[in-house]
Amino acid sequence: MKGAAVYAANRDKGQDELVTRHAPLVKRIAYHLMSRLPPSVQADDLIQAGMIGLLEASRNYDPTQGASFETYAGIRIRGAMLDEIRRTDWTPRSVHRKARQVAEAVRAIENQHGRDARDNEVAALLGIGLDEYHKILQDATGCRVFSFEDPAALGGGDDEDFGGIEAPNQPLENLQTEDFQRSLGEAIAGLPERERLVMALYYDEELNLREIGEVLGVSESRVCQIHGQALIRLRARMGEWIAD
Repeated sequence: MKGAAVYAANRDKGQDELVTRHAPLVKRIAYHLMSRLPPSVQADDLIQAGMIGLLEASRNYDPTQGASFETYAGIRIRGAMLDEIRRTDWTPRSVHRKARQVAEAVRAIENQHGRDARDNEVAALLGIGLDEYHKILQDATGCRVFSFEDPAALGGGDDEDFGGIEAPNQPLENLQTEDFQRSLGEAIAGLPERERLVMALYYDEELNLREIGEVLGVSESRVCQIHGQALIRLRARMGEWIAD
């Protein structure tokens, strides 16, 4: 018993050291996410969730698996923050519903014509004006955080949900399948050029919407619309991965 107690004490001490040394990583990840989220999301909430993720990482880390603790912890911290974002989803259900309707209209038009759906066609099918249509696109962009690793990101857990996001309640083993990655890669490659460029700048280069606007020579609100259109178009084209 004495030996076990000494082992447990040393293990706890090692965990405490890991947590203390990597606490700044939590803030760094939180503020990186904050640059891509609506102002209603509070940094303190993300940091608190991230610290829980760091504590879990310190308990579960296995150095024999090859990854450094910082890499492993970063994944757990980011995951805990995204879980918090999902749990406190700030988006009105009407936003999810309208975005879902737009995705269905896009799918119908593209299936019928065999080409990219145009803004005026989608708006006409929905019986709304272009201004209202563009507002839906902007709202869709702001609703959550998109993940290229999550098939649920393009769909949702219930009949009111809309993706372009990381969604809850998906078993980990279903998230990073080769088939999904291949299908999503093909869908992204098939986006109109400007939408594809916005996606690359936002997710690969990690520029914010204002910075992308400067690159493209358009307003931040226009970038938001293009981004929203890309997310909706991806959702429309990835129907086989979505449980409607």
